[in-house]
Amino acid sequence: MQVRVIDGEAADRLMEPLTALVAQAGEAILGVNRAAMRIDGKQDGSPVTEADLAADRIIAEGLARLAGDVPTLSEERTHLASPPFRGSFFLIDPLDGTKEFVAGRDEFTVNLALVTDGVPRLGIVSAPALGLLWRGIVGRGAERVRFDGATIKAAEPIRTRKLPGHGEPWVAAVSRSHGDPKSEAFIDHRPNAVRKTCGSAVKFGRIAEGSADIYPRFGPTCEWDVGAGCAVVTAAGGKVTDDKGGELRFGERGDTGFIIPAFIAWGDAEAVATY
Repeated sequence: MQVRVIDGEAADRLMEPLTALVAQAGEAILGVNRAAMRIDGKQDGSPVTEADLAADRIIAEGLARLAGDVPTLSEERTHLASPPFRGSFFLIDPLDGTKEFVAGRDEFTVNLALVTDGVPRLGIVSAPALGLLWRGIVGRGAERVRFDGATIKAAEPIRTRKLPGHGEPWVAAVSRSHGDPKSEAFIDHRPNAVRKTCGSAVKFGRIAEGSADIYPRFGPTCEWDVGAGCAVVTAAGGKVTDDKGGELRFGERGDTGFIIPAFIAWGDAEAVATY
């Protein structure tokens, strides 16, 4: 099979239809009655609902129409994956923050990334219950979009912010459901750190828009939880690294279950040198 590589111009042409597709998946999630929906457990103990599956179905069908020759890796269809991925592929979490969704909270997201040569180049993180979406293409900038259903109301350019000055507090985006001692210790080493609790990949959006400085996660997570946010933060001027400041790679670790052992999202790419 011929390897497809999507360059920056082609990614730019795909952004609007991909945004519409992600918004459609979000509408399907919001249409599910959380009080009556079916909830199953995966082998790893995490929940999966009919909303996850409905969103995944919409995205799969949409990507087949838009770019049927580009492979996909979705959280809900890992059994169909054939890593390592070469060239470009789509990386999808149809409902990130299922625990938030099941608990009745609004901070859950639909994540879609386009990864080329192991690096996320395009990312969309949509929070349908908040009416917010963050998107970006590396080298071409990032935006925060306000939307209602499938209708975009406003889009504004966003950028990450610079490293806090001496004595100024860092704002750390932290998880409501997945705290760990090493991440807490890392935050405690930042001067006067202030914690901003967020669910799901919304944390990446807060970094990208400049309302938070750093998001550390020293526990294992999956590539589809990180890929879209990585692209958005990078497009907005930040950087997402492993726990030693090195580059994250995607689509190459099928033998380990597509696990990322740890990562740090930095609003100021130059701040990596302070670690």
